[in-house]
Amino acid sequence: MTAYLTMWDADASLGGRTVLDGADVLADRGELTAVVGPNGAGKTSLIRAFAGLLPLTRGVVRLQGDDVTTLSARARAQRVAYLPQERRVAWNLPAVEVAALGAPFLTAADAVRRAQAALEEVEAAHLADRGVAEMSGGERARVLLARVLAANAPALLADEPTAGLDPDAQLMVLERLKARARAGQAVLVSLHDLALAARFADRVVVMDAGGVAAHAAPMDALTPEIMARVFGLAARWIDGPDGPLLASGRYSEGSPAGVRTASSPA
Repeated sequence: MTAYLTMWDADASLGGRTVLDGADVLADRGELTAVVGPNGAGKTSLIRAFAGLLPLTRGVVRLQGDDVTTLSARARAQRVAYLPQERRVAWNLPAVEVAALGAPFLTAADAVRRAQAALEEVEAAHLADRGVAEMSGGERARVLLARVLAANAPALLADEPTAGLDPDAQLMVLERLKARARAGQAVLVSLHDLALAARFADRVVVMDAGGVAAHAAPMDALTPEIMARVFGLAARWIDGPDGPLLASGRYSEGSPAGVRTASSPA
């Protein structure tokens, strides 16, 4: 049976620069798939291609078996909800109205009810009547996440949803996305924190220069060899009480490979 989100042999360019290079990715309903990689590796391009917002020069992207280029904007919106990195909102609308924009195919009353439930899901119900321009960046991030949750589409794409959030909020966001996957959505999310990817993801896609360096269960995708080659890290995993912890350090010229500092890289 074909996965809900499929990408085969995908190439894409932006401004004359290759951003996807023969990428093959599968993400199915019931799973949270994390996309990781250095800055400029192609994470955002991969997610935008699945959303139908980045044309391919070769290959194919399919949503529920259909080529994304053959679907109307309405059909794409019914199959996949997309949260971009950009968190600006043009108008100072109340949070509940912003969240309700994620459910455009419902009646206005039903969309508001769905939005209120989504705000509660991300622990932002108290922000419902506040204008988004009057919020902190972290508060606005929760509202925009509620908007894509309100869509309740079969697939959910989130580009760096934990960026700029405090540690507690990062855990909350990933717990909610994991719960959505367990409830049957296909969740594809880009992350910079490798420890969070290992802890929450069912599968990890490691991007490197537009290509897929690994696509497997977290510990099979994020091996010390992959982390050395793709991220330039001397790293190993340590068992922790709530999941794997990453001990890592940067390689410095002339130094032997090894772990020198313990941290969870941003």
